[in-house]
Amino acid sequence: MSLTPPLEPNEGIVDPAENVENAIEMKEVEGLSQGRIVLRRFLRHRGAMISAFVLLAVVLLVTTSIGWGFIPGWWQYSYKDLNPIVNAGGAPTMGFQDGGFTFGSHPFGQDNVGHDGFALVMRGTQQSLTVMLVVGLLSTTIGVVVGALAGFFRGRLDDLLMRFTDMIITIPVIMIGAILGVLVGGASPWSLAVALSLVSWTNMARLVRGQFLTLREREFVDAARVAGASNGRIMFKHILPNAVGVIIVNATLLMASAILLETALSYLGFGINSPEVSLGQLINEYQTAFATRPWLFWWPGLFIVTIALCVNFIGDGLRDAFDPRQRRIPTNRALAKADARKARAAARTASA
Repeated sequence: MSLTPPLEPNEGIVDPAENVENAIEMKEVEGLSQGRIVLRRFLRHRGAMISAFVLLAVVLLVTTSIGWGFIPGWWQYSYKDLNPIVNAGGAPTMGFQDGGFTFGSHPFGQDNVGHDGFALVMRGTQQSLTVMLVVGLLSTTIGVVVGALAGFFRGRLDDLLMRFTDMIITIPVIMIGAILGVLVGGASPWSLAVALSLVSWTNMARLVRGQFLTLREREFVDAARVAGASNGRIMFKHILPNAVGVIIVNATLLMASAILLETALSYLGFGINSPEVSLGQLINEYQTAFATRPWLFWWPGLFIVTIALCVNFIGDGLRDAFDPRQRRIPTNRALAKADARKARAAARTASA
């Protein structure tokens, strides 16, 4: 007589809805590569797609409106031009007039000397986006390299790199950013972005290190080592592609925090300064006019919040797309179709 251990209360009981969900998921991704599966999941994330379109619209607006680099602009004013003040106090010309909606010549209003608010906000958004992208790229690169070296080689190199990382983490980022901003910030968003990148890579390094510590013990790494692959090839050709999901997701979150950090530093006067413009610098420069001319704060704040939220939602969508445990809950229509297919298959089996 064989002895069988007693079943747990829920052991051996399979939820039919879960089976249907798994069947639908497997049927949809059958024959697709991993990249196509990730892309399909990302495109189905409604919040991420809306955020991607909004962020793209913001980028196109700030790029084409006043021009950026070699791209010409269609807006009639520059952020440096001094124009006659149209409305009293520089109030926005955008609104309902004569029974219709009009933008007017200065839709975002003007400051006390006649600068066009729309041109200022567009230029500030350009500089803030530059800082965000440069910080995201450089910080991700530094964090990936440090985390990969620490996680793959371990030992003394791991201890040295991680102790240095812990030392950077213990110091408040805003304080380091303020010091570096004073030293190299000035009127250049590029130098400020490089300075912020030097203190923003720590979380990425720790996450990549954890991924490398896990992946270096997998069978495909042993197979590559037996085949004679060098350490560099194993790290960046075999292990790194398997950690790209974590890297991409955290890079988007890093970019969102970078634009908020740049805004905070510029607001405190340690970031981008005149004659250049950033969104935080605009809020700092016009903080004394909050009670009398609030439109000088509305638009810079709106663009800061919009960009940060869009990047965060895109990061959430990428996380759900790269995580295989994130399953889409089937709709009643999908469940009905699955039941119909099951019934047709049962009928064909009975008739045969």
